[in-house]
Amino acid sequence: MVPVQIKIKEKNYLFIKWNDGIETSIKLSNLRKNCPCAVCISERDNNSSKYIPIYSSEQLSVIDIRMVGSYAIGITWADDHNTGIYDFNYLKKISELNQ
Repeated sequence: MVPVQIKIKEKNYLFIKWNDGIETSIKLSNLRKNCPCAVCISERDNNSSKYIPIYSSEQLSVIDIRMVGSYAIGITWADDHNTGIYDFNYLKKISELNQ
């Protein structure tokens, strides 16, 4: 499954149209909360399961989306966090959590 269109929608969602015609939207807060970079994974591991992160508007504003090879996207957030690489299968999984 490969995205054919990716864009920010309504300043709060990552919209993805997949090559099979399915369209998904992921809340930016869920995308950031599930950042797959080593720093964010470590932070999640070090907090209890009851921990609920609270993000500033800067932490939830996307300033750039770039392709990483042919399997993922990288996102640069307004607070300069940019190390998470979201592979397409992971994006699909996160989108299913939104429903």
